[in-house]
Amino acid sequence: MVCKNIVIGEGTAYPLNGVLTLPDECSAPAPAVVMVHGSGPSNMDEKVMSLTPFKDLAQGLAAHGVASLRYDKRTFAHARKMRTVPVTVREETIDDALLAVALLKQDPQIDPARIFLLGHSMGAMLAPRIDAEGGDVNGLILLAGTPYRLEEVVLRQLRRAGGKNPVLNAIVSLEYRIFAKKFSGLYEMSDEAAKKKKFAGSLSLYYFKEMGRKTAADYLLQSEKPALILQGGRDFQVLASEDFKAFQTLLAARKNTEFKLYPNLNHVFVDAIGDDILKAKQEYSVERHISEEVIGDIAAFVLKQG
Repeated sequence: MVCKNIVIGEGTAYPLNGVLTLPDECSAPAPAVVMVHGSGPSNMDEKVMSLTPFKDLAQGLAAHGVASLRYDKRTFAHARKMRTVPVTVREETIDDALLAVALLKQDPQIDPARIFLLGHSMGAMLAPRIDAEGGDVNGLILLAGTPYRLEEVVLRQLRRAGGKNPVLNAIVSLEYRIFAKKFSGLYEMSDEAAKKKKFAGSLSLYYFKEMGRKTAADYLLQSEKPALILQGGRDFQVLASEDFKAFQTLLAARKNTEFKLYPNLNHVFVDAIGDDILKAKQEYSVERHISEEVIGDIAAFVLKQG
């Protein structure tokens, strides 16, 4: 395995540090994946407490002959600056992913005809759009994604967050009603009105409206590119019984689409400890690593594409 430090968007207002991980044997240009983060600020390893899923994937894929590019997310590397400007998923994620793909296509060590987008969580929701809006990659790998809109997922997670604690449940129920009211009529609202209405912090309702005009499933149904959709059976953030099942239903007739469920893995594709969204801290505080089964399935998908 060979690691090269690179910069995504060098010379732009938002340069991002990254790492290109190459297999030891690179006598010919290698296939590669560009990794797209989930929600929130995140470093290039997509570090969540004691877990580093993107680092695990990069190292594992290299052992199978697949290169990868991972980089700090803009909201992580330029957090203070990003809080002062209006943000949609384009500024937060899409533009940088497009720059990353373009950089790989120019690298002589990478086969430009075998570049894939690998999105995790919210990154999986955006990967088909990134491809459609200029990425033009060879295939898509979606880990813990959803065909639903982001606001639908937010409200569903709130409904489940109260648990059995009556005080917490009352607080969460109030928060749910506030957010549900904010989202009501979102797609009938003008863009300007949505930009003026705050969701939380500096985030406006336009962030959700702009992203929700087309879902990941909408984009996939307009494409025939190979897609691999992976889901952890004990994921309490994106649900196998709802999100993964909905993908299978919506994409049942779509060609070049593979689905894989890992019954004992969580949202980050490591062995689950619990199944309670209220115990996320405990779930992610114990160091584990992505299983070879997941890495092997992703590598096999990449390597079989011509």
